[in-house]
Amino acid sequence: MTPGSLNALRRERELTALAGGERVDLVVVGGGVTGAGIALDAAARGLSVALVEAYDLAYGTSRWSSKLVHGGLRYLAKGDLALAHESAVERGILMTRTAPHLTRAIPQLFPLYRKTSRGQQAFIMTGLVAGDGLRRAAGTPASVLPRPRSIPAAEALALAPGLTPQGLRGALLAYDGALTDDARLVVSLARTAASRGAKILTKVEALRLDAESVLARDRLTGQEIEIRARQVINATGVWAGELAESVRLRPSRGSHLILASGAARIGATSVNVPVPGENNRFVFLLPQPDGRVFVGVTDEPIDGAVPRVPSVPESDVDFLLEVASTAFTRPLTRADVAGSFAGLRPLVEGGGRSADLSRKHAVVTGADVVLTVVGGKLTTYRKMAEDAVDAALKRSGLLAGPSTTSRLPLLGATPRDRLSTVDAPARLVAKYGTEAPRVAALGEVDPELGLPLFDGTEISAAEVVWAVRHEGALDVEDVLERRTRLGLVTPDDGAARARVRELVGKSLAGLT
Repeated sequence: MTPGSLNALRRERELTALAGGERVDLVVVGGGVTGAGIALDAAARGLSVALVEAYDLAYGTSRWSSKLVHGGLRYLAKGDLALAHESAVERGILMTRTAPHLTRAIPQLFPLYRKTSRGQQAFIMTGLVAGDGLRRAAGTPASVLPRPRSIPAAEALALAPGLTPQGLRGALLAYDGALTDDARLVVSLARTAASRGAKILTKVEALRLDAESVLARDRLTGQEIEIRARQVINATGVWAGELAESVRLRPSRGSHLILASGAARIGATSVNVPVPGENNRFVFLLPQPDGRVFVGVTDEPIDGAVPRVPSVPESDVDFLLEVASTAFTRPLTRADVAGSFAGLRPLVEGGGRSADLSRKHAVVTGADVVLTVVGGKLTTYRKMAEDAVDAALKRSGLLAGPSTTSRLPLLGATPRDRLSTVDAPARLVAKYGTEAPRVAALGEVDPELGLPLFDGTEISAAEVVWAVRHEGALDVEDVLERRTRLGLVTPDDGAARARVRELVGKSLAGLT
């Protein structure tokens, strides 16, 4: 085991210490990208930290994103230069310093048809050029994110053969960042925080907060404990209002479809299809490493209670398929849909429709003096975490230096030009970075662990064992839903479940 290993044994030891009265500097409630980012920022400054999460790392919104690391182009179009610049800076930090192994540049194709007005074409190209200016201002080299350009119809069809050629005048080609897996980013943040001494405690539910303590319940044993701290930070995203009554959010739902491999025929290039009647809104088709394609994204307000796992309504399925099909020779149908998922955006309450609300974040202090982080988005998680810890230091009187996370590589990270030299299969390097040889070694020591979980997947039994020993997976769902993402597609889930259950049981028993 290493200092960055998360597992049941470490959880038990650290939970026992807190139950016995150990006091920490900060307690962070919420194990999504923001909470994990706060834990890392604080631990990297030398503060003692405990993070409690009711379910699992990346259980909520953080595993349901579009897997994109946005450069802020949409915010630039709305005139929010500060937020656009912040997004571009944070994208560059992720792609060049903190997580090159978990990110990649993805080409984005904007097809231009006869029905595309010259004005709309000029509007899109102007935005792409401005976005490239943000990239340069953020210091992200063109070798990581190439400059945008116009391409002829023949090149557009070579990149995305499924596009309908009738009336195609050409296309605009730009580049943005994408994650291999959003849940994996959260796990990597939590493990890196743990390597700096942070206590990362999943399946520990916060019942009540005040400025300097959290009453929590261990969901595995039912035991209630009080965790004492110098400051408490609520980072529960769209559920923040359940623990802080003064917080007012207006969540919106972003639905995605998962298309079967080969259904869209777009290769490795994403395609952006304009939504009719909208100047700055697109449905995108985003290719995944396994050959499947994500289609998204909607932006609809959520009224009433916020579900733990949101579902995709039939109206969203129809909308996404209808808009996406306008650019393809073969219309996309429900038969092409292998799965679906929806994420919830924790938008700060405001007027107008949810699609127009700002993605800015804020750190607010409630009447109970608990700090709550609201708003924001995955790309800017690091800046949100930095601001939250700065606010905690100011309110509590704790002493620590400035944030160092902008230059702190996550576990497994290495400069992009060195990733190809890591002695492991490229697929594993894209998930584990420099730790990939350790994962592969499990299968070399025990050939049974080197085998795929089932015919039709490359995910091996070794990856399940690694998830339990080092990534904090405590049960079958943690592995299927958040460490391997096999749960996204029902047939894959069913094919893997029995073998994963066996491996999880043996791995947990081996920790004792």
